[in-house]
Amino acid sequence: MTRSSNCRYQGRLHIRGSFAEKKSPCRMSERVLILEERSSKRGLGYWISAWLPVAIGICVILMESTELFGADHTSGPLRWLFESIFGPVASARWPMIHALIRKSGHFFGYGFIGLAWLRAWWMTLPHSRFIHDALLALMGTALVASFDEFHQTFLPNRTGSPWDVLLDCCGAITLQVAVYGLMRMIRPKKLARAA
Repeated sequence: MTRSSNCRYQGRLHIRGSFAEKKSPCRMSERVLILEERSSKRGLGYWISAWLPVAIGICVILMESTELFGADHTSGPLRWLFESIFGPVASARWPMIHALIRKSGHFFGYGFIGLAWLRAWWMTLPHSRFIHDALLALMGTALVASFDEFHQTFLPNRTGSPWDVLLDCCGAITLQVAVYGLMRMIRPKKLARAA
């Protein structure tokens, strides 16, 4: 009898039918061996596909967190784009529309970064629950957003704001909840994976 089958036999013989059967040391060691085996089969390509979107998202944030993307530099191009789509807008209304576009960029940009973090943790921790991965993704998003806002306090035409960090985190939470709802409808078994 192999060690694995012996472990299974002992677990059933001594504590058969009880809740403790699932928590027996033999079962835990089997689970650890299975996890180690699966982890060793993941190659470099797997880890790159898991974490590259996060790295790209952080690079985009670093690029946008410069003087070049301050409100004084984005007003002209965004106004041209807005008027190309929706027609002329009065100069008195433009500052409000411009601020709304920029804050929407925060919300959705960090929302997608939150999804990149969620996907990376989901792939990295294959036996964790969705909520654990979502909380790790939210922490990653909050960390990047906080660093971004802190960095902006050193730029002459940018200001760092904790309210922007809150807005960024709200974007991440909103898109994660949307993905969770979609997965509940389309692939509920994926969400029920064992911890």
